[in-house]
Amino acid sequence: MKYAIIKSGGKQYRCEEGATLEVDLLPVEAGATHEFTEVLLITNSGFTKVGTPTLAGAKVMATVVEQIKGPKLTVFHYKAKERQRRKTGHRQHFTKLKIEKIAG
Repeated sequence: MKYAIIKSGGKQYRCEEGATLEVDLLPVEAGATHEFTEVLLITNSGFTKVGTPTLAGAKVMATVVEQIKGPKLTVFHYKAKERQRRKTGHRQHFTKLKIEKIAG
């Protein structure tokens, strides 16, 4: 079982070849490929390489499937006894990726 830990948008994601992954919005169009060079760890059938902090020469190739939005979240601010209320919503943008190859 081969997988890697990558860093994207200040977060860390575990990815396997052939799997789909949702990361924070990337400025890439659907159908294009994206290369992650910040690879923190690679494991291949019991053998593990850990970077300090990243692995030199390691990369993960992914194809952008689509740009999507997450579920709507309701944000409600309220101050008791002051008649202050504010209700807003938020939908986070994500990029859906299909991991093609883990090299390193």
